[in-house]
Amino acid sequence: MKITSPVIGEIEVSPDRIIEFPNGLPGFETARQFTLLHPEGNDAPNIFVLQGVDNPEVTFTVTTPDILGLNYEFTLTDDEIAALQLGNPDDVSVLLIVRNNDTDAAAPQVNVMGPLVVNIDSRRAIQKIIGRVDTSVTLRAVA
Repeated sequence: MKITSPVIGEIEVSPDRIIEFPNGLPGFETARQFTLLHPEGNDAPNIFVLQGVDNPEVTFTVTTPDILGLNYEFTLTDDEIAALQLGNPDDVSVLLIVRNNDTDAAAPQVNVMGPLVVNIDSRRAIQKIIGRVDTSVTLRAVA
């Protein structure tokens, strides 16, 4: 399937590269199909574009928590496990949405309270809203 991304331009997306968010994302409930891209020329290995497939205007910059020194440990509800079609916890990957800082363009902001949880086996995902940060999130300096 071909789509036109406002960030990357025209791209071909293979059906086996589509990630399904069964409930969409908060504020983007109608955008349910995405693909994860690593744009050419992007030297940062852990910075990706989460590109909307069914709604190509919807794109997010995402990263892995480890690049920021974060270690997530949280419990998924039975409904979240069902939405992910999760059978094996090792199939989970966590991504964080990065956005531009309105006051300082050189200091982007990362949504640590709403990580994206992706079942890499079933290619189904959710956004896990965390009510509060406690000792399950560990911050460490990154060299």
